[in-house]
Amino acid sequence: MKILITGFDAFGGEKINPASLILDRLPDKINGNKIEKLTIPTAFFRVADLIERKIVDLRPDIVISLGQAGGRSDITVERVAINIADASIADNDGKKPIDEKIRWDGENAYFSTLPIKALVENLRKNNIPASVSNSAGTFVCNFVMYNDLYFASKYKNISAGFIHVPYLPAQVIDKKGMASMSLDEMVRAVEIIIKTSADYKDKEDLKRAEGRIC
Repeated sequence: MKILITGFDAFGGEKINPASLILDRLPDKINGNKIEKLTIPTAFFRVADLIERKIVDLRPDIVISLGQAGGRSDITVERVAINIADASIADNDGKKPIDEKIRWDGENAYFSTLPIKALVENLRKNNIPASVSNSAGTFVCNFVMYNDLYFASKYKNISAGFIHVPYLPAQVIDKKGMASMSLDEMVRAVEIIIKTSADYKDKEDLKRAEGRIC
């Protein structure tokens, strides 16, 4: 099985992004599955074409994208991407779309086709804090998740989804009270996510409550 993992470069004034550092630490094979890694720019109007070209070239079975969510304390498995780009800060190209559709020919929303409940359960079983998230925001993370799922629908037989990771400890030295997670722990989490996603390919996800009241 071929698995494409993407991770963003640094953005928003940060000098590093755990998403791209995780890629550097992942092996080229996990449980016999070929791992293809792609660092992507935090840039609305460049990133989708890069991902699509990689998908066309590689024809992966699974696409998993990683992004930083500063302020979150655990590994958050995203459930849904919405067809809107609404940026409160500029991306790395200085672009700041407001209330713009991502794809005029796309659905209003796409749901992750990764086994989101199984991912959370297996992370917790391995003592890694994890939860299902019902919002990937409206910045470039949501933009990438939406495009991943759009391309998965276009090119068929691809499972796709998005994972948010916390800050690294080095990023919170001047951010009092802000949560963080070690790079080793994040790498271990992503390896579990890859293994679980491959194991559940074309299988039904677990049925268990991970919803939120508000």
